[in-house]
Amino acid sequence: MARKTSLRDFQAYLATRLSQAAKGKGASSWLGVEAGGEAWLVDLSDGGEIVQASQVTPVPLTRPWFVGISNIRGNLHAVSDFSVFRGGSPIVQNANARLLLIGSRYGTNAALLVSRMLGLKKPEDFTPEAPDASMPAWGRQRFADTHGKIWHKLSVRELLADQDFMNIGV
Repeated sequence: MARKTSLRDFQAYLATRLSQAAKGKGASSWLGVEAGGEAWLVDLSDGGEIVQASQVTPVPLTRPWFVGISNIRGNLHAVSDFSVFRGGSPIVQNANARLLLIGSRYGTNAALLVSRMLGLKKPEDFTPEAPDASMPAWGRQRFADTHGKIWHKLSVRELLADQDFMNIGV
């Protein structure tokens, strides 16, 4: 039986790994997230932090996928529903939903609302697949895990450079 860990212990461990990845230390790892039924991989060095989906203040006259602004430890973050942005259904903000803070490495306070965390993943456990030409550049890269499940790899830098993502106004 797997050893149970508290959410606090997992978050502390993940924060340490994220910090090491940002400094270029430790083994290369990916963070697995689910958004709208799709599995996504994010480089640990690109993922700033993961927090509980907290109070988000809606902003009028914005696109449907823009959830609003969230105050996380005194910093305002623009929150986008990654599933709706991808054309899927809205993410239910329940106990599993998380905000993946991205962009701090690139000078942007952005957060993606995701359905749930799927844990840390080792790149060596994945096999590259043919790129998905129907996807924008930030999501073309695909990998298959040992069970044959397809994962998209999110390029945070390219997502933050995408004019559609950055233009939230209607």
